[in-house]
Amino acid sequence: MNQYGYKMSDSSFWKIAISLALASFFIFASMYAVQPLFPVYVEEFGISISTSSLSLSLTIIGLIVGLVILGFFSDRYGRTSFIKLSLLGATVPFVLIPISDSFTLLLVLRLIQGIMLAGLPAAAIAYLSEEIHPNHVHVATSLYIASNVFGGMMGRVFAAAVTDWLSWQFFFYILAGLGLILFGLVLFMVPASRFFSPGNLTFKEDVKQLTYHLKNPTLLLIFGLGIIFQTAFTGLWTYLPFYLQDEPFGLSLSAISFFFLAYGLGVIGSPFSGWLAGHFGLDKVRFIATFVFTVGIWITLSPSIFMITIGLCVLCLGFFTAHSLTASSIGELVTHHKGSAASLYLVSYYIGVVFGSSALSPIWEWFGWSGLVLFLGFLPAGYMIIVRMFLKKKKGKT
Repeated sequence: MNQYGYKMSDSSFWKIAISLALASFFIFASMYAVQPLFPVYVEEFGISISTSSLSLSLTIIGLIVGLVILGFFSDRYGRTSFIKLSLLGATVPFVLIPISDSFTLLLVLRLIQGIMLAGLPAAAIAYLSEEIHPNHVHVATSLYIASNVFGGMMGRVFAAAVTDWLSWQFFFYILAGLGLILFGLVLFMVPASRFFSPGNLTFKEDVKQLTYHLKNPTLLLIFGLGIIFQTAFTGLWTYLPFYLQDEPFGLSLSAISFFFLAYGLGVIGSPFSGWLAGHFGLDKVRFIATFVFTVGIWITLSPSIFMITIGLCVLCLGFFTAHSLTASSIGELVTHHKGSAASLYLVSYYIGVVFGSSALSPIWEWFGWSGLVLFLGFLPAGYMIIVRMFLKKKKGKT
């Protein structure tokens, strides 16, 4: 290692990259594992669909709170302690939830778990940028981000499959064991920070940075894209298990779990989007990706399982491409406080998860799958047209 950080030729580089990628896999698997279990909770606890969806929504709310609080402390007291805290804190609820017969207690523990989950995303990217050589940091970062998508996908797939074969409680114990193993791995393989410099801004100054971006109408529109994209994406996947379990499909939870493999296209779409944007322009590729996302949503109206599968693959490719480009555009739109701008986009993205998992229940109950798809099909395309019109108008004035 030299003064500029670990290179790919250093063993510590791979220890860091692999450890944080596996930790990221666990964090995002833990976050989204409950999504295919909503029908199980409805039946087992005798609750409504909207109540069952709180097992994800409250976790995301906890995550948002944790990102703000733990991100603040991470800038002042270091990275590795919060990464380790995140893994250990996220593991404990998986031991406690299965022994409780109260859905209220499950929700409380999931809220706490969400706060703990935030430690890794609040510190990991900053740790990589500080400790890895600038010429090699993109490799470790790409591996980490790909693990986010892969973890979310496999968490959903295995949650549904294991629950159908055994029980959701047993799957939570599996996650608890995995969390402990990865905690030990990170504890021994991730070296202490060498280039960390504690921030000296007060909490009031940090808040001032955030409010600075909230006065920028262009940024607000882009933050809105994060909310809209994720609301449509999460909303469709939230109600898909209910739709496919009913007639005429009557699929089991383990069969439904395989549909979540469509998320794998996100691993392809995210890095490929950067290449496309470099050749054809970010705005144009993002607009096309949003159109692809919308087409995929519409295809799921088909009564054919095959066509629904195609639609899910198409919408995943479009969504992850559009989301990746929107996230990367933040740095181009701001000249100051880029870190806080990126944090605000991340918060807006997760607000969309909350809306998509809990706010769409009335549409589902009143209009069913067709009504839900019709609404979600117009949402990203309509909003993107507004964004394009605003950006063109702004360019015309400059």
